[in-house]
Amino acid sequence: MSLAANADASIARPSSAWTGWGQWLALITMTLDHLSRYAVPEAWGLSWIDSSLGRIAFPLFAAMVAWHGLFNTRDPLRYARRVLVIGLVAQLPYALMPRDIDGLILNICFTLSLGLIGGAWLLSLPARRERGLAAWRLTAETLAALAVWALAGPVVEYGHLGLLMIPLYMLAMQRLHAAAATPGERLLGLVSALPVVVTAGLMNSSEMAKAFTVATCLAVLLLAAGAHRLSPRVPCSMPRRLWLAWYPAHFAAIALWLAIAT
Repeated sequence: MSLAANADASIARPSSAWTGWGQWLALITMTLDHLSRYAVPEAWGLSWIDSSLGRIAFPLFAAMVAWHGLFNTRDPLRYARRVLVIGLVAQLPYALMPRDIDGLILNICFTLSLGLIGGAWLLSLPARRERGLAAWRLTAETLAALAVWALAGPVVEYGHLGLLMIPLYMLAMQRLHAAAATPGERLLGLVSALPVVVTAGLMNSSEMAKAFTVATCLAVLLLAAGAHRLSPRVPCSMPRRLWLAWYPAHFAAIALWLAIAT
């Protein structure tokens, strides 16, 4: 069963129709961001994309991974492994992108995979405590999770804050979707959304980038709170092979272009 079903079997699974639109938007904004950052000459004057439309992609990818990990998959860890495989394939062409920072940086799929693993572990704790999880084991797991977060942060894209996005999304989505008519539960759902919004804002330096990232997060949180019912299905679904292959393939294409251009 999904994490949401484990949490409360009486709560209906929300519609995921919006993710069909999200896939197209995430791939388009990500590609525009990477083209403006790596492939297009500065003289073209497209650097504004990096701090505007480009800031939609990561919170949207993280939101879709969190949504599917929470509501649509029976095995979040298996889902995390699939994301990690894409990251492994994409790492070589990703490493060929020109950067100002030296040293190893792992691509966004590592951030998403580790974030999903952390979110699944975090949401499983209440049920495991009910089954008699020993206090020493809970403490050991928490320390191990903090150690992984601390060590992985400097080497993954979007760093420590990026690793927090999916666990925070999953907590907020669960609360917002489960919020009943009582004022206390609605308030708890709203409070659970605040860490997502704050983290999204802290990931960016410019005001424009903060605005685009926070707006993306708020839109997804509204979907979790019930707006998912209003989303029609996308008229042209993204082919699965395109969805899986685009991330490594577009980096390979940019790397080839850079090699030819130089």
